[in-house]
Amino acid sequence: MSEDFVDLRKVGIERDPSKRSASFMMVDESPEVGFSRGVEILSTREAIERYEWLENYSWRLVEGEGDYDGYFIRVPRNVKVEFPVEACLLLKMAKSQRVHNIVIAEENSELNLITGCTSERLSGLHLGMSEFYIKRNAKVTFTMIHNWKRGNEVLPKTGIRVEENGVFISNYILLSPVKVVKACPVAYLERNSRAFFGSVVVGFEDSEIDIGNVVYLNGEGSSAEIVSRSISRGGKVFSRGHIIGNAENVKGHLECKGMIIGNGVINAIPELEARNPNVDLSHEAAIGKIAEDEIFYLMTRGLSRDEATSLIIRGFMDIEVKELPEVLKREIDRAIELVEKALV
Repeated sequence: MSEDFVDLRKVGIERDPSKRSASFMMVDESPEVGFSRGVEILSTREAIERYEWLENYSWRLVEGEGDYDGYFIRVPRNVKVEFPVEACLLLKMAKSQRVHNIVIAEENSELNLITGCTSERLSGLHLGMSEFYIKRNAKVTFTMIHNWKRGNEVLPKTGIRVEENGVFISNYILLSPVKVVKACPVAYLERNSRAFFGSVVVGFEDSEIDIGNVVYLNGEGSSAEIVSRSISRGGKVFSRGHIIGNAENVKGHLECKGMIIGNGVINAIPELEARNPNVDLSHEAAIGKIAEDEIFYLMTRGLSRDEATSLIIRGFMDIEVKELPEVLKREIDRAIELVEKALV
């Protein structure tokens, strides 16, 4: 088994047509579509050249310009993609990688997308700009797994628009030491739409991680939940969440929990903003360490100290995401296992 393949497995990439509906690979700034069934997948540059109407989507949800390449994914109306679509962004030789992704889920469609980002370079810059359009009654589940090197700097921008009765579920997992990660996806929700953002982030020594989400509840009856689990093992972690209630009968909840192992810094920054009297917004935040009495209790039940610590960490990092397909649950579990082994 090659080292390249091992790295891709760490970020959820199978490259197996029997387990995926489509596959996309981008090495530095060179894209390649592997295969596709039931879903349209092209390079962004090719899609923009092919479809004039795509100008109405390109650079509408994130600030930027240019013809950066990346993946374009479109699920046709009423199509529910059976297996996940996978996309891998690999920083291999270049000093920087600039990516522009566009995802469109048409009305009544359903998509599960796994994006794995990794690097073979000890240092380098990744700029990933992604735009998600979830049409009426559509559902998109997006799982992003990061596995960087200690000298990498990662500065993505993401915008999401969820139309009436649409659903967007996002899972973010940071697996490895990294120099800097700064990411704050922004979502705009219309009438009766829903969004969930879950993250598991580990800040190793000398890492600076600044992760957050901003959600605008613009449509009546829309709702959002942001759940984050942050662990610092010598790194600096900022965990942010901001929900803005602009419409009648909207609901939002923030949950930020942090755990410090050894030396480290965690800042939990929840923010709620009500611009309408009929909103229901709430938050909870907590930061602490592994309690010795919990470790002692588990050791009295026959576990070693490392096994007890591992079990506590696993429980802390577990985030229950309703409506998540089993195949994506397995991807997340596998990612958490790798983090868990690195922490004990």
